[in-house]
Amino acid sequence: MFKQKLITIITLVMFLCACDMQQQQSQLSQIKTQNKIRVGTLAGASNYYQAVQGEQGFEYELAQEFANHLGVELEMVPFFNLSDMFSRLDSGDLDLIASGLTYNKVRAQDYRFGPTYRTISQKLVYKQGRVRPRDFDDLTGNLTVLSKSSHSLALQQIKNTHPDISWQETEDLDEEELLQAVIDGEIDYTLADSHTLSLFRRYHPNLSIGFSVTRNDPIAWLLRKDGDDSLYALMVPFFGDAKQNNQLYVLEEKYFGHVRQFNYVNTLAYIEAIKETLPKYQPWFEQYAGSLDWRLLAALSYQESMWNPRARSPTGVRGIMMLTRNTAKQVGVTNRLAPEQNIKGGSEYLAKLVKRIPDRVPQPDRTWLALASYNIGWGHVNDARIITEQQGASPDKWADVKKRLPLLIKKRYYRKTKYGYSRGDVAVKYVDNIRRYYDALVWLDENNAINEAPILLAPTDLNNDKAEPKKDQIKAPVMTKSKQ
Repeated sequence: MFKQKLITIITLVMFLCACDMQQQQSQLSQIKTQNKIRVGTLAGASNYYQAVQGEQGFEYELAQEFANHLGVELEMVPFFNLSDMFSRLDSGDLDLIASGLTYNKVRAQDYRFGPTYRTISQKLVYKQGRVRPRDFDDLTGNLTVLSKSSHSLALQQIKNTHPDISWQETEDLDEEELLQAVIDGEIDYTLADSHTLSLFRRYHPNLSIGFSVTRNDPIAWLLRKDGDDSLYALMVPFFGDAKQNNQLYVLEEKYFGHVRQFNYVNTLAYIEAIKETLPKYQPWFEQYAGSLDWRLLAALSYQESMWNPRARSPTGVRGIMMLTRNTAKQVGVTNRLAPEQNIKGGSEYLAKLVKRIPDRVPQPDRTWLALASYNIGWGHVNDARIITEQQGASPDKWADVKKRLPLLIKKRYYRKTKYGYSRGDVAVKYVDNIRRYYDALVWLDENNAINEAPILLAPTDLNNDKAEPKKDQIKAPVMTKSKQ
């Protein structure tokens, strides 16, 4: 009898010990056991969205690299408000949050921040046409921000120096919907992160910046503040390596590199041209695009000629796709002023340039390299690729080649190249412009807004501001067809 009781007690003790060991299992061990890391993020163009080719977004790609670093699968969990996301983190249903959130002392009392990996600023925005506010004392209407956001926390701190400031908070809208509400006149002002604003103004140029609310806010991932260092300990070397090997720079360039500069007049003119001029030529862009995305072809054409079929440069290139005589001859164009011929020829020429890019170069890098070649020729682009490789960077990444193209105007570099001097700096701006035009056109096309009447506003307060770098399935401008 005593022996049986002893066995029962020992069994019970072993069971309790096993339960305690399971409870004490580190977060990293649990992730390894489940072979999955669960990462929460706010859905949107700057973090995470669903595209034709699958999941996309700066935070998504960075989280995927971290999952690869851990040797586990990534489960990206999108949210549409901060409250739900923080609740899921608190309950243990998420391992971390990767959503471009800024460090704040108030938030740091409840959560642990990982290493800082980029910085942004917060901007007060309003609709073009109103009087520009240059300080909180100039606000004359409703200010609405996201509930529990960094914007709300910033306003709480600002209230110490501006006690009369008031604002409303919402959980029903996301950041882009708040920006749209400003455009629609439903609210007067909101706060937006600089990178989100830069993306949004590609197709909504009537949204203007009043002033910077904060500057150089550090961004980091968030974890529970529970004393478990196992996951954080691996974050530190991961971000160190990502900075060292330029991985962060490449991602930054991919998603935000082409939207750092903003010009109200040019962007508004482009949006109006999409609605008024493009429909005349769109059927030909679609017909002759082949393996290319017709919207990319149209964006290239706008950069070249602003969709003017009789355009001419001082060097003799002509037509809506601005073909040289030699190029026109190569692609069978007999009349460069005939828009249909010119579009067909330009499409064939761009497709040939894409095919010249080494097969190992992935998308969208091969497309950006091909666009640069359309501007200055493949020989010069390849010279820049050689310089890139000589300097220890990747000749197959547009982000790395982009940094070296301007070197082609410097004698100490171009004298050692095969094709010599070239305005590589112009080619960089050229590609950035086309990427912005393309993004805006994709957004308008996918939201069935190309044929809508343009909204014209008198530029009463052109401040030449420059931005720093939906629910359901979030749509954002992305490459939609292979250029192979």
